[in-house]
Amino acid sequence: MPAFTKVVLFTDTDGRARFREETVALDPVKPQVALSALMPSGGMQLRHSPVGFVSGMHCTTDPQWVFILGGQMEIFLQDGSSRIFKAGEHFYSADVVPEGQSFDASVHGHWSRQVGPDELVTLFVRS
Repeated sequence: MPAFTKVVLFTDTDGRARFREETVALDPVKPQVALSALMPSGGMQLRHSPVGFVSGMHCTTDPQWVFILGGQMEIFLQDGSSRIFKAGEHFYSADVVPEGQSFDASVHGHWSRQVGPDELVTLFVRS
């Protein structure tokens, strides 16, 4: 059965952001079509970031899909690791501040930047 790999940016039990991969099942509905279950969404937003864009350290306020439409985005985690997402790639951003805690930039969240010669264009779809 076909599947879709969902890259997830999440808050681990120690409060730090990490990446993991999950499998989303795709059910065959026709010989050339397989679909996932319908997922809820709470709106979408497009963003344009110029060459040189760098964000500050932050957490996701509302879990959302991030689709890279143009350019490249690099996500940096507290442990010093990073991951580059290119046009056509995605991740599900769900690294929220743990319940009952206040944001601490030395523990929580991630930061991002535009990478390469092309401006960054992203689509955010809230879940």
